[in-house]
Amino acid sequence: MTGPRTGPRTGPRTGRSPLRSHPPARRVAVVAAVLLVLGLAAGCMQMPASGPVVETDTASGSGDGRATAIDPVPPQPGASAIQVAQGFLEAMTATPIRSSVAQQYLAEDARTSWDPDASTIIYTDSMAPVSVPGGAAIALTSAERLDDRGAWVGDLGPRASTLRLRMVMEDGEFRIADPPDALVVPASWFEQRFRSVSLYFFDRTGQVLVPESVFVPRGEQLASNLVNGLLAGPAGAARLATRSFLPDGLGLGLSVPIDDDGVADVELTGDAPVRSADANALMLAQLAWTMRQDSSIAAIRVSIGGVPVPLPGGVSAYSVEGGAPYDPTGYQSSDLLYGLDRAGLLVSGSPGDLERVSGPLGQDAFGVRSVAVDLAGATAAAVGGDGTSVLQAPVREGEDQGQVQEVVSGATDLLTPSWDVAGRLWLVDRTADGARVLHVDEVGSGQPREVRVPGVTGRDVVDVLVSRDATRLVAVVRGARSDRLQTARILVTDQGRVRGAVADTRIVSEDGGRLRVRDLAWTSPTTASLLSTVRDDLVEVRTITVDGAPSGLSTLSTTVRGPVRGLAGSPVVDQPTYAVGRSRLVDVSSGGEVAVTGVVLRSLGYAG
Repeated sequence: MTGPRTGPRTGPRTGRSPLRSHPPARRVAVVAAVLLVLGLAAGCMQMPASGPVVETDTASGSGDGRATAIDPVPPQPGASAIQVAQGFLEAMTATPIRSSVAQQYLAEDARTSWDPDASTIIYTDSMAPVSVPGGAAIALTSAERLDDRGAWVGDLGPRASTLRLRMVMEDGEFRIADPPDALVVPASWFEQRFRSVSLYFFDRTGQVLVPESVFVPRGEQLASNLVNGLLAGPAGAARLATRSFLPDGLGLGLSVPIDDDGVADVELTGDAPVRSADANALMLAQLAWTMRQDSSIAAIRVSIGGVPVPLPGGVSAYSVEGGAPYDPTGYQSSDLLYGLDRAGLLVSGSPGDLERVSGPLGQDAFGVRSVAVDLAGATAAAVGGDGTSVLQAPVREGEDQGQVQEVVSGATDLLTPSWDVAGRLWLVDRTADGARVLHVDEVGSGQPREVRVPGVTGRDVVDVLVSRDATRLVAVVRGARSDRLQTARILVTDQGRVRGAVADTRIVSEDGGRLRVRDLAWTSPTTASLLSTVRDDLVEVRTITVDGAPSGLSTLSTTVRGPVRGLAGSPVVDQPTYAVGRSRLVDVSSGGEVAVTGVVLRSLGYAG
């Protein structure tokens, strides 16, 4: 609650300052949805007016969500090297998705070695192929890559964005000898045929699920794609921050059949290991949370090597709503709003019914300037008015004898605190040498410990979010001309001790515009929103993804009129996101306003 925190879901879009992300050594388009929007809205990505592509269905215009079927034509006799290159590119847009026609453009040896499942390259436009020594080249615009699991990797860069296809002659015809191991498709085609989903792994302690975003094809194989994604395990920095309880070395049968009652049979191949009931419960929770994204699945049965996995309670099928205690947003966390009124007293309640709490921070003025309440809604951590100390107090009267205690002192300039599911308090101190990221494991008795966060520690940081699962950190780093967002993965041992952090993604203003972030908030476990000023009476709220995957098109950006102090947002996706004024809340999704009566707000936010 730097001011209250939040993020948008839908609303009018603006074209201001699109964001772009960069890992430490290369660029990553975290908001690649911007590219999709530009391609669709501006019409820059169009299927060629001529060539070996035949549309055989118009279902995509019927509103049922099905993509237009595309039946590409195989190579024609006497085709030139340029025509073969163009035909190969177009053949990869076959719908339903298949590689059989594209393979016909390849030399005999390449047909068996080509692996289009190894990665996916998405581009907004392509130039006409040109002849180069030994073959043809195709320049792609704004080309991005996904890995073999469908996780966003990043921008290819100018050099790699040109496909250079070496040609050989076979039976008097040009054929491609060295195709890239990738499915290479337009962004507009990809957006119609793939969807973003989350694969759920666990934090290192096995206490809370952690979602990782990937893209999978739409259609009947969704369940199989979800299971295969879990079997592949976490990748990149996520491998250091998370773990999987699906045994190693397993595969999936041909598919995941789903019966008329919505029960999916997950038949895993391989040797069935001897496992504890706890390990099986964690595996089932991973599968349930991941497979509930397929609306046709109500429950699952799992077998390994033909041996059924025992289900808790002796049930015949495990509900996909199971595993609630491992909720990444916190099991049974408070859904109330918490903030400070004009007098600096702690208030709580629903949007239209905020009142001062009965605990000491709601009854006596301690001169605090920001506050965060733990996920249970029981304990508040408040930064003193000079930013050098943190006070801890119960939210309600009668808890812990209503005592206020100073748990941190001697700081320089503390930002708003945050809490994670383990009850750990996170702090950022803005010192003369830059930001220091601190955590307090045992609030009230433990001492703050510093964790060095690449790209954040030592920088001019103006706002920070820590995910409730304590695996991600997002910081707003102030620059001379424009702010940027730096994300990192927090590393925690199996015993729950914070051991460090690794840099993940750097997100900057793509057009070189001046971006000044006023507030930052979670909108889901994998997306956040930032608030910036357009002019005195207008603010913009933009949604970004924090792990490299593009956000949904409908949640790209929205604007709110009138004075706004901050955002109130939550990683619980069905909790509204609000732009917070002195005496009103604006639902960023719907634009509806809620009057705040009896309280003049300084800040507002959800638990955490």
